[in-house]
Amino acid sequence: MEYQPKAIVKKVCAGSIAEEAGIKPGDIIHKINGRVIHDILEYKFLISDEWLEIEVIKPNGEVEIVSVYNEEYEDLGIDFENPLIDRTRSCSNKCIFCFIDQLPKGMRKTLYFKDDDTRLSFLQGNYVTLTNMSEEDIRRILYMRISPINISVHTTNPELRVKMLGNKKAGNILSAMKKFAQAKIMMNCQIVLCRDINDGNELNRTIQDLSEMYPCVNSISVVPVGLTNFRDKLFKLEPFDSVSSKQVVAQVEKWQNVLLDKYGSRIVYLADEFYLMAQKPIPPYEEYEDFPQIENGVGLIASMKHEFEQGIRELMNIQSTIWVPDRVISIATGTAAYSFINELVNRLELMFSELHVNVYAVKNNFFGENVTVAGLITATDMIRQLTSKELGSELLIPVTMLRKDGDVFLDDISISELERILHVKVVPVENNGFDFIRKILGQKIETFGGI
Repeated sequence: MEYQPKAIVKKVCAGSIAEEAGIKPGDIIHKINGRVIHDILEYKFLISDEWLEIEVIKPNGEVEIVSVYNEEYEDLGIDFENPLIDRTRSCSNKCIFCFIDQLPKGMRKTLYFKDDDTRLSFLQGNYVTLTNMSEEDIRRILYMRISPINISVHTTNPELRVKMLGNKKAGNILSAMKKFAQAKIMMNCQIVLCRDINDGNELNRTIQDLSEMYPCVNSISVVPVGLTNFRDKLFKLEPFDSVSSKQVVAQVEKWQNVLLDKYGSRIVYLADEFYLMAQKPIPPYEEYEDFPQIENGVGLIASMKHEFEQGIRELMNIQSTIWVPDRVISIATGTAAYSFINELVNRLELMFSELHVNVYAVKNNFFGENVTVAGLITATDMIRQLTSKELGSELLIPVTMLRKDGDVFLDDISISELERILHVKVVPVENNGFDFIRKILGQKIETFGGI
């Protein structure tokens, strides 16, 4: 029997439009203005009308028609049992660079699920390949014109994309994207760069093809392939090194100059890792424009440095009011960001003589030393490498080490377990220069950073 999505009401917010209309938990929102609800995107799109005729199926099977006048275009105040309403779509690709295929056993179960759901791209910023979308799916997106959509492109060469994604449907990426562009749907694109596969001339081709759809292609990020030690029987890939990273940086910077001159935007941006591997300075804050892909590791350092400098200027005005009584703490970070974090810490230690911060670069033995970013450090590696270290009263960690909705690391160890083993309070820090300063000083600092 074919699966039929159901928008089952879990909760109705007090004082909401839905409560006033008599909608209750257990009800099913079947249709709005005559259209069947297939998923949360369609629901959000349909409730944006001023007049709503809602077909509600009650738990006893009775059907009620509820009329709603939504003059302010507000949310109706309904939480659904399944937030997506429909099933999450899993990935149908077999990418040669898939990070999930390189995970060891014994990690939390959610990490092994490969989603490739366009709706999660709209709702949560996930990147999708479009390979599991039907023509009907594309027509629905065009009809609703919901932006932005984040697309994992990797290459616009049809034959190469089929090879890289291991999916015979992968070659028609430009056809779908051109339809989105014609409908003025904004797209952010990602290229996971694999050495000697989709770099060099292939990267030139991809940037050329994608940039021609500007401004609908709002941005393109180029990120290095992540390789762990668990690649047995997988496609052989070589990690980027200093020399190859310098070549990529030079190539992309050349494109940025061309595109800036032609369109007034650089459009394409490199992940911070490329500059760190190439041992080249991170570009200035202004060159990231509006930081369209900061969640993808593009411009994180520039943004944090900019906020940190602002914070230092504010501190200089109020320094006499701040007292840091013999404070000794520690910071755990990845090997890639160690020098940068150490540089910021030194600035604060010069301002506050009572402050002493130990910065530790944690090697990623869990996944392999090719993985250098802080967000992929596990509690296991911190336990093994920091147990004998001076940690002080607190251990600061970047919040990216934790899953979005909790306090658990990639290896399923919680913050409280880590605290018990290391005998220190663990404090997550946002990727924000102001929060970095606050957490290091251990003080709120009223109105600091405009907050």
